Amino acid sequence: MFAVTPLLRLPLTALRFGLAEGYRGSTGTVWRRFGSSLVVLELMIAVVLLVGAGLLGKSLYQLLHVNLSFNPDHLAILTVEAPPSLYPKDENLIALQRQIISRISALPGVESVGLTSVAPVSFNGNTDWIRFVGRPFNGEHNEVNLRDVSADYIKMLQAKLLRGRLFSDSVDGAKPKVVVINQKLAEMYYSGQNPIGQRFGNGSLDPNSIKEIIGVVDDINEGSLGSPIWPAVYYPIYQDEDNSFTLMVRTSQSEASILPALVSTIHSIDRGVGTRGESTMSTYIHDSPAAYIHRSCAWLVGGFAALALVLSMAGLYGVIAYSVSQRTREIGVRMALGAQRSSVYQLILREAARLTLVGIVLGLIGAVGAATLMRTLLFGTAAWDVGTLASVAVVLGGCALLASYIPARHAASVNPVEALRAE
Repeated sequence: MFAVTPLLRLPLTALRFGLAEGYRGSTGTVWRRFGSSLVVLELMIAVVLLVGAGLLGKSLYQLLHVNLSFNPDHLAILTVEAPPSLYPKDENLIALQRQIISRISALPGVESVGLTSVAPVSFNGNTDWIRFVGRPFNGEHNEVNLRDVSADYIKMLQAKLLRGRLFSDSVDGAKPKVVVINQKLAEMYYSGQNPIGQRFGNGSLDPNSIKEIIGVVDDINEGSLGSPIWPAVYYPIYQDEDNSFTLMVRTSQSEASILPALVSTIHSIDRGVGTRGESTMSTYIHDSPAAYIHRSCAWLVGGFAALALVLSMAGLYGVIAYSVSQRTREIGVRMALGAQRSSVYQLILREAARLTLVGIVLGLIGAVGAATLMRTLLFGTAAWDVGTLASVAVVLGGCALLASYIPARHAASVNPVEALRAE
């Protein structure tokens, strides 16, 4: 509504003839000032929304390119559900897991297979409280992410082993309990020490809970995108069985194309075993809740920003066109006295530039304030992101130049004789 207000004084059908009429009354001046104020307001809103959309878009890009400490490419993922009635937590469940790994590994294009109780880039949760052997204990809760994984899981992710070794596939409930920890846990609880060979257990240090650290791996992103890294412990999956587990497969071919083969292979082992959540790791990350929230915000604000840009350009066009109609006599006199078309262009574009500059400057001030208020939605991007602010100013300035070019061309094409005769 604000964008078309200036045009109410200048019907489109009368635009051409209005240039020759040269009406110059006090009412026209009031409408020009009113329209100019509306255009400045529209430009301010457009700048705020465009900066917001730019910051949210950059945050989404930063989020999707965060360091995961593993390679998500060519990874297929699905969840396996083994009925507890058929596979209680005993040797039968372990046999099923081993058979799944063996059969999947034999499929064409499969490079490595891994099992885990919780897929990476999911959530910080499914935790355990640990207590360290040989250290004073004051009842503190040392909470860590608990992940049950198969022997080749770390290698399958292509995560880095920083120290020590990984456990072998033969480790089961009959073997001594060993674990691998992440770098975050080593830094928090073994700063300045070598964690290899150290032991910890549950809060009461029950002898059956004592485990020995045999390796340290890089900080795999277990939590949602953008969430802080928590200390994590990786247990041998055959020492802590669960009927629901995640199968991850690294393949040399398209990971999406191998998903049907994975499902059919599991069902061929036992049709009573269920599967769900078949996906590629890239899609899993792209569709994660954190990415969805940032993407939705970016699209929502971006849509309003595009609408505001169109409306502000329409408003600017209307104001400049109306201004030209009110200054026809002045333009005619200038041209009759020898003014060149270039000077007429400059006269009209200068007015448009003044409105645009005021709107952009005020808009940038408001945009920084708005970005500061929504900083909790930003990831890896500051509210004072100079690149985004400068880009919005340049884009809006270029669009404003295009919007004011047509009225300026009309003004430069005025016939001074006809304009003065009309007066």
